[in-house]
Amino acid sequence: MRFMTWWKRLDQRRIELGWSGAELARRAGIPYANINKYLNGKIEQPRGEEMQKLASAIGKSALWLRDGLELSDVEAAPIEGRLLPVAVVGKVEAGTFREVDDMDQSERELLSLPADDRFPSARLMAFDVSGDSMNELRPRPILPGDRVICVSYEDVAHEAPLRDGMVVVVERSRDGGQTREWSVKQIELYQDRTEYHPRSTNPKHKPIVVPRDPDADTGTLVEIIGLVRRVVNDLPF
Repeated sequence: MRFMTWWKRLDQRRIELGWSGAELARRAGIPYANINKYLNGKIEQPRGEEMQKLASAIGKSALWLRDGLELSDVEAAPIEGRLLPVAVVGKVEAGTFREVDDMDQSERELLSLPADDRFPSARLMAFDVSGDSMNELRPRPILPGDRVICVSYEDVAHEAPLRDGMVVVVERSRDGGQTREWSVKQIELYQDRTEYHPRSTNPKHKPIVVPRDPDADTGTLVEIIGLVRRVVNDLPF
């Protein structure tokens, strides 16, 4: 189930439980119209409490529902010197939108890494870097072939509010969540907007600008999914 889209996991679990869509809606406390759209992949991944409500209703964790990972795999209490399994979630490449199914179907590589020293309880994730959108980041560029190691921003947002200079992995989705782009950006905060900037010698890369106006609708959803904590590049042996 790990490499399904989240709504396929939800639907398969619903079938395992012998529930109709209406029964799932009743148990989760979510309107049936929304449940129907979720089960048909017409609404991208729900945010906040709705994901947790769905997970609780089907007897699973939000991590399992969203990513197909069991809590025991990634959220065990860190022990000094102990390595944790960390999934290589996919590729970050500015300007490249991919179908969600294409991103989710291939088997993920697992790394063994220590827990983050600043956020020891946060989930870790890794991304392979493609393209030159961060080749002028200072003090250390992020280059094609690098791998960025992140903590889940959902897990640390309460401890690490957005600030200028923060380097993050941004998910930009469109077409009702059917296509998405993952890219590394550096944050610039302004009174009326947040800007996610490439740091590149290539002028084709442009910042993502998100107005603070909650009613603004650009047709594209922008969400921070990872806070970059390390950049590594293993030499071939």
